[in-house]
Amino acid sequence: MIVRPHQHWFTRLFVWHGSVLQKIYSRLLLNLALSISVIFFLPWYEALGIKLTIAPFSILGVAIAIFLGFRNSACYARFNEARTLWGQLAITQRSFLREAKSLLGTDERQIKHFVNLQTAFCHALRLTLRKQPNEATLKKYLTQEELQWVLKSHAPCNRILQLMADWLADKRKQGLISDVVWSSLNHHLNELSAVAGGCERIAGTPVPFAYTLILHRTVYLFCIMLPFALVTDLHYMTPFLSVFISYTFISLDTLAEELEEPFGTEDNDLPLDAICNTIERDLHDMDESENLPEKLRPNRHYQLS
Repeated sequence: MIVRPHQHWFTRLFVWHGSVLQKIYSRLLLNLALSISVIFFLPWYEALGIKLTIAPFSILGVAIAIFLGFRNSACYARFNEARTLWGQLAITQRSFLREAKSLLGTDERQIKHFVNLQTAFCHALRLTLRKQPNEATLKKYLTQEELQWVLKSHAPCNRILQLMADWLADKRKQGLISDVVWSSLNHHLNELSAVAGGCERIAGTPVPFAYTLILHRTVYLFCIMLPFALVTDLHYMTPFLSVFISYTFISLDTLAEELEEPFGTEDNDLPLDAICNTIERDLHDMDESENLPEKLRPNRHYQLS
């Protein structure tokens, strides 16, 4: 995610990092080359007796803009829901540790183990959603036996939840927590499971492909044919207007593709590394640990991963 300080409106016009322009500039250059070519071939084009007018493109442009708006709204809703789920994850883990610590605060070793399990859960969820290897990260928080058991599963988050459930069950057997308190703590486990399930639903259910495909094809066909309609009236101004209109439509299409998959590592995706870092710092701070992880900050391109 791009995290920038407030900028003057004129300075923002020339921002490069965080803009989809760095992805689509080659396509805009192709549109520019096509527009220039159309100007040179205008006499031959008119000799054929074929003439495109602006009228159909005006109607089609409005239709494309409306459907792109709907698609971007749908994709942003997925992004917003994903961010809400990760916010709920942070809240639940803090509440979970606070209740557990209030009951078992004197057993520092057990609380530290529980903090490690919670930290392992958020990192496992992050790595699973991004389809990245998780062994190197999880071995920092789990024992060797726990790690091997978790890695055997195709759903490591579920295994870590089971480890936390076993931890609670063990305290219940020891008589350290009552059935009522156990039920309250177990509710937090269910909330963590719901968050993981919600994230998996978003990651595993993209916007219907046919809907995305028809918009994608229409946008690019529109941008390819546009110079032929503009050149008769605009002549040498055709490249400027064609590239500007193409930039608007192609950038909206590209931005929707980024927002559709909010758990990736692109500029406009959720900063899952930073969220996990914040959760880990909060949990260790609640445990009064002296070795807090260093806070992640945006890189020189203002990107927070």
